Amino acid sequence: MKPDFAKGDGLLPAIVQDSRTRQVLMLGYMNEEALRRTREEKRVTFYSRSKKRLWTKGETSGNVLLLDDILLDCDGDALLIRATPTGPVCHNGSDTCWNESNAARDDFLHELQEIIRDRRDNPQEGSYTASLFRKGMGEMARKVGEEATECIVEALSGDRTRFGEEAADLLFHFLVLLRGMEFELDELLGILRRRHTRVSK
Repeated sequence: MKPDFAKGDGLLPAIVQDSRTRQVLMLGYMNEEALRRTREEKRVTFYSRSKKRLWTKGETSGNVLLLDDILLDCDGDALLIRATPTGPVCHNGSDTCWNESNAARDDFLHELQEIIRDRRDNPQEGSYTASLFRKGMGEMARKVGEEATECIVEALSGDRTRFGEEAADLLFHFLVLLRGMEFELDELLGILRRRHTRVSK
């Protein structure tokens, strides 16, 4: 699907989200040229409706938004921009345009998810994680099965130390498989929450 700029008279709303914390930072608008420049320069650029021109976030303050990903919604008329801010986003000096804190989650699983994404998107020689993506879905799935079996063996043996090591291996390879399926950890948590809600009723 391509962005449908005709719906908004040439402009699409662009929601900016911090790639690491998932906090919503701001809302801007993009025309085709702003979107093209954002993709090419890897710095988020908008179209200013008041100034009638393109503007790159941080061109005055220096607090730019470094592009990580662009997602298009199901109707093709809204953008989700995932980016890494280099400073406060709001012109008033706050982390977000809603005056909210953009503190990092105290959640290593989400941090590890982003590390795995980076190993896939920016593979480096000698990276074990990158090698799994190179070998493909079959190898990623096989490793999950292998680690699950080893986890079961250690659980039955009663060795807590070995069980912990194998459980950590299983969780890591499961996160790799999730990324291979383009599945976010938060999506999985959402399924669990919905199930819990149904059971609790």
